[in-house]
Amino acid sequence: MKLIYPACFYPCEEGGYTVTFPDLPGCVTEGDTLTEAVDMAIDAAAGWLLDEVENKRPIPKSSDIKSVVADEYEDGFVSLISVDLDEYARKHSNKAVKKTLTIPAWLNTLAEKNNINFSQILQEGLKKHLGIKQP
Repeated sequence: MKLIYPACFYPCEEGGYTVTFPDLPGCVTEGDTLTEAVDMAIDAAAGWLLDEVENKRPIPKSSDIKSVVADEYEDGFVSLISVDLDEYARKHSNKAVKKTLTIPAWLNTLAEKNNINFSQILQEGLKKHLGIKQP
């Protein structure tokens, strides 16, 4: 699902930009350059939106960019930020997914006697098999 939201960019005194989203309350980020601020804005908005989806809250409707005005006193300007929520979720979602699997009864009995955490072992095995080195 691709979403577009207006973002307000404000130059910082010490350099860089602060970015806010009128439609995403509390979603604020910053970057040392305009390019970094745009990248950070995409990441912040995607994270904010993914949290809403994973917690079964409705995604806010995006305001029309023509109706969004940045605070001119702070030399702000408005730009659209595009978020590919499906792509972001594939990379960053830690939401648990239930899987059903089959193992021999003798192996299940032995594992249970040894208090094996099946989910943990499966995750570790999959990460090793896929060459993933994250914790």
